[in-house]
Amino acid sequence: MTASLHRSMAPATWGLLILLGFVWGGSFFFARVAVQHVPPMTLVLFRVALAAIALHLAFGRMPGFYQTLSARWRELLVMGLINNAIPFTLIFAGQTKIGAGLASILNATTPLWAVLVAQVFTTDEKISTAKLVGCALGLAGMVMLIGPAALGIADSPLWAKLAVVGAAVSYGFAASFGKRFRDVSPRITATGQLTASSLIMLPLALAVDQPWTMEMPPAPVIGAILALALISTAFAYVIFFRVLSIAGATSASLVTLLVPPAAILLGIVFLGETLSLTEAMGLGLIALGLLSLDNRLSIKR
Repeated sequence: MTASLHRSMAPATWGLLILLGFVWGGSFFFARVAVQHVPPMTLVLFRVALAAIALHLAFGRMPGFYQTLSARWRELLVMGLINNAIPFTLIFAGQTKIGAGLASILNATTPLWAVLVAQVFTTDEKISTAKLVGCALGLAGMVMLIGPAALGIADSPLWAKLAVVGAAVSYGFAASFGKRFRDVSPRITATGQLTASSLIMLPLALAVDQPWTMEMPPAPVIGAILALALISTAFAYVIFFRVLSIAGATSASLVTLLVPPAAILLGIVFLGETLSLTEAMGLGLIALGLLSLDNRLSIKR
C-alpha cells in the first residue's frame, strides 16, 4: 500500500471541496426548475455550451491553451462523454419525475462507485476498510439528513431513480479517468471537456428534442439555466479538476456527500430555515464518513 493512500487532504483542498459542494448544491435546484420547461438533452446542451463559451472567453489567451486542447482532444472527448453528456442527461431525465432531494442523495453514491472503479482500474487508490466505512457513514448520513418523507420514494418511478444512479456510476468512471489530466491546467481540462460534451450533445438535442419548436422559457427558467451553466458548471469544474489533480479520484468524489448538507445550510443561512436534531445527526455522520475516507480516523502507531 503506497504512502499516497494514507495522505490526508490539506486544509486548502478541503476548502475547495466544501466550496464545490455549495456550488454543486445549487445545481439540483436549478435543474429542477429548468427541466420543467426545457427537455433534458436540450438543457444539457445549454448547460455545457454556455459554460464552454464562458471558459473559452475567460482562459483562451493562456499560453499553450489551444495547443493542449488539440493534443488531448481524444481524452477530452471521453471525459466530456462520461463526466458531462451521459450523467447530465441521466440526472435531468430523472429529475423530470423526482425531486432535487432524492436526486442529490442518489448522486451521493458516487464515492462508492469511484472506490470500486479505482479498485479495478487504478493501482494507487485501492479499496480499504476506512474507505468502505466512510462511504457507509456518508450514505447513512444522507438518508438521515434528507428523511424518507422528503424523498417521496414511493411516488417516484424506478427508471428515474436508476437513471440518477447510472449518472453516479458514470461519475465514478470519470473520477478515475480524469487523473490523466494531472499535468494539465484545471482551466484547460474544464474547457476541453465542456467543449467536447457540447459537440456530443448538439446533434442529439437537435434530433431528439427539436428545440426550435419550443416556446421561449419564462425569465426564472432562463435565470436558472444561466446559473446552472456559469456557476454550477463552468466555475465548478475549474475547482473540481484542481481537487482531482492534487487529491485523487476518491477524494474528489467526496463532494457528492457534501451537496445535500450544503443545500440545507444555504437554506438555514439565507431562508431562515431551521436544523432539526435528526438533520444535525445526519450532518455528523457525513462528517465522520468524510474523515474516514480522508484517513483521519485511522489509528496511527
